[in-house]
Amino acid sequence: MGKTKNNKFKRPSFSPDGLPATPVKQTGDESEDEDSPAEELLDKLQSPSADVREYACASISRVVQQSQTIPGFLQRDAVRKIGPLLLDRSLAVRETAAGALRNLSACGGPEVCEDMVRQDVLTPLSALLREVRMLDQFNLKCFIGQKRTVEDVANEAVNLLWNLCESSSTAVSVFNKAGLLDVLLHCLQRHPQNMELAISAAHCMHTVTEENEELVHSVNAAVFGVLENILSTTHTSMEYTLLRTLAAGSLWNLKSGLSSAQQSQTLTALATTLSHSLSLDAGELIPELWQSDHTDARPAGHEAEEMEEDVRDEKMNGRKPNERMSKTKNDISDLLPRDRLELREAKALLSAQQTSLEIIVNMCCSDEPSDDEWEEMSSSDESEVCADGMSDTNSSLFSPLCLSAELHKILKKTFMMFVVFIQICENPILILFVSFRMHRVQCRALTCLHNILSSMDTESLGGASGLQAVAQHLSSLVFSSALKDEEFLEAVTSALRSLLQIMATKNIPQGMTPHQLMIFCEAATSCELVSVRVNALAILGITGSSLSKEKNTADTLQLIGNALLNIAMKDSNLVVCGEALDALFDVFADGDEAEKAGKNINLLSSLKALQPGFRAKLRKEGRGKYSPCQLCVLDNIRINLKRFLSYLENLQRK
Repeated sequence: MGKTKNNKFKRPSFSPDGLPATPVKQTGDESEDEDSPAEELLDKLQSPSADVREYACASISRVVQQSQTIPGFLQRDAVRKIGPLLLDRSLAVRETAAGALRNLSACGGPEVCEDMVRQDVLTPLSALLREVRMLDQFNLKCFIGQKRTVEDVANEAVNLLWNLCESSSTAVSVFNKAGLLDVLLHCLQRHPQNMELAISAAHCMHTVTEENEELVHSVNAAVFGVLENILSTTHTSMEYTLLRTLAAGSLWNLKSGLSSAQQSQTLTALATTLSHSLSLDAGELIPELWQSDHTDARPAGHEAEEMEEDVRDEKMNGRKPNERMSKTKNDISDLLPRDRLELREAKALLSAQQTSLEIIVNMCCSDEPSDDEWEEMSSSDESEVCADGMSDTNSSLFSPLCLSAELHKILKKTFMMFVVFIQICENPILILFVSFRMHRVQCRALTCLHNILSSMDTESLGGASGLQAVAQHLSSLVFSSALKDEEFLEAVTSALRSLLQIMATKNIPQGMTPHQLMIFCEAATSCELVSVRVNALAILGITGSSLSKEKNTADTLQLIGNALLNIAMKDSNLVVCGEALDALFDVFADGDEAEKAGKNINLLSSLKALQPGFRAKLRKEGRGKYSPCQLCVLDNIRINLKRFLSYLENLQRK
């Protein structure tokens, strides 16, 4: 139904480690949670014993991972009762209180986050973070002998801030006014001593700088200095690669605050950072991490038993009973032991590649920088600016051809890496972790490829042979019977749709066999995700339109026509029906082969029979179920259907 639009990647609510939380339903009937432990645990928060307060916070942190328990805590004013403990004299209590609030925000969803902000959780959190900013001068005498450190508390607090700002624009506004950017900068600078804290701060900064004009106007040279210093680090570990990637994302978000003199050098460093991240071969590096440990990375003894018990519990209860609930299906990052370097490095590598792809996706969709903003850069002898505003000096990755090739390599090697990995690792927990991360990187690569294809010319993408090679690989992904995941199917069909449209406009042969077309027909009818069905129908239309210009293709066109008619008549979603009709218009618009195939499938009579039902359904359901934009497109299809019927009638009279 018209041209496809580039997809700007929107990070899921909360951190990349998590599962979009189901909004918690509030209820005023407290009789339903008589067995809730909320009241007893909240009472223990007032205990004079630090151990009891710590126990209560840790218990709340665990219990709220069962989302049905959250209303019971909210009704009892849990946020206002836990919040003051962020400033408790015991570091252990501070840390577990921050962890409880962190889990509440993660498991409760956006509505709970907004409620937490309304209940003023940011006041004690901001006070705690301001203390963190004074880490070097902080009076630690009162904490001597305690089992936690100030930075343990800081890490939990920064993650809580990250969750709140990810979900609440009010939290972002408070962040700006409280000057908490300085806290994140301080935590970032701790990377030589505490990488975990630095990465948490980098994730949070990447979130709060996105589309935050108020913050952009307040940043100074010190902010850019910290980020640029991180980009200039030469450590080769995967955790440093992730840290540099997140710093690059923040720089991109803050780019309008750069002076003209800084722009070329800074954006070149940014491009180089993303290029390096994507050039790393996960297919080789991740199996090597496990082999270098001379084990299959399976935790031993009691630790392994606990992890397996946690996974069984997760399967039974639909949740994960670890410290922090995962917010994205099958991501078990937090079940993995933190002291295993190979696990942290594998997670960091895949996270860095995923984040790099997300940044590039948003670059391709960015309306900025404008031509005026980058005029000075484009006239520089030292750099050239690509269509998306990226300086491509010293960065072959941001040549469209090299980038599409890099993405193609990522898609292929992540599959190869997983095959090798499962051969050397028998631990199902770790296999699940790598599988999930691999899947996420692939989806981001496909979305990135889709956006690049939509905005670049054919030659810069490798010419006919380059496009055909990518099309062959994308087709193999779609046709793989093992791929049933809807997110992946949406990403791969969107990319393939864009690619085939480009090839059709340049008259480049697509090479789709009738068998492959039938697989697309099956995808169009069986997938629950509307966008996948729409993409599959568009691909049928693009392919059919190209075939209609060739000789001896009537049989294949009949196959396509029957499939499209069946969907147009039977699909319950009007958008899908409209896409099927639009595809029919394209396939049978012109040509002797199309005319022959149309007569063989009784196209005219079938569309006449379909027309009244489509119009009636549009009148009855339109305004209640579909957006104004969708209604506008559907109304155009209604008009085009009438015109197409007149065209077919004129053909019949000849």
